Amino acid sequence: MLLASLLWALEPVLAKLSYQNSDFEHTLVVRAILVTLTALVYVVMTNRGNLRIDKRQLSALVYVAFAANVFGDIAYFLALTRIPVVTAVLIGNLQPIFIVMMGFLVLREERLSKFDYLAIVVMVTAGVLIATRSLENLMAFRLGTYGDLVVLSATVAWSTTTIAFRKYLREMNAGVVTFYRFLFASLVFAAYLMASSGFGAVNVYQIMIGIVVGIGTILYFEGLKRNKAAQVSSLELSTPLFAAVLGFLVLGELVTQLQIVGMSLLVIGVFLLSRREEPIPYRCC
Repeated sequence: MLLASLLWALEPVLAKLSYQNSDFEHTLVVRAILVTLTALVYVVMTNRGNLRIDKRQLSALVYVAFAANVFGDIAYFLALTRIPVVTAVLIGNLQPIFIVMMGFLVLREERLSKFDYLAIVVMVTAGVLIATRSLENLMAFRLGTYGDLVVLSATVAWSTTTIAFRKYLREMNAGVVTFYRFLFASLVFAAYLMASSGFGAVNVYQIMIGIVVGIGTILYFEGLKRNKAAQVSSLELSTPLFAAVLGFLVLGELVTQLQIVGMSLLVIGVFLLSRREEPIPYRCC
């Protein structure tokens, strides 16, 4: 999961570099196609090339593809044209908040303890600090920009697909899940480009994004098969730390003092989620 987080921190940096001579639509298409091919190689290596799925799995895969890749990725890559990499990654990695709550409602075996509830409060506070960026904005109740809201919508969409994977796709080969998820998305993206502007020039950053995201997604699903959804998503919170370093070294982007406080609260949230205690019993009435 830590390696996946490092790769995902590299993704938005490469996307920003790709935008120098391309746009986010073409970057998304090349990315989806390269991830599909990377996943196919993994399936051949680990599953003897078996891509067979049943109808129930197909329905779940279609949902995951459209929620995570068609809607979520479009929103995320669009926001990257308007806001800094670190901000986008920080907001995108607030998923544990939604995954813990959705897991409580959908995955009944994942009960919430008092530490889980406290972690949610801490991470919501962190999200507000990260989005406002400065004390002046916070005092004026300027809670982020349009780009921040777009990333947040992508975060919610990604969170629902994590729950869908845990509930319906957990027993599948990680490469098969990744293959179909990005195959369906690449078909949609390619059809859109052919109907609009057509395929443009491909740059090396787009190719690197596809390989990086392909490996990262496979590692993520492998981790999700072995750990609770909230635990996996909490480990993802290391992504902003990697993104802050990469964003500064490659793009010269700085992190504000308030965002550093928010990042510290995210670390505290991870600690609280990792605590073990008897869960608070669920009462339906």
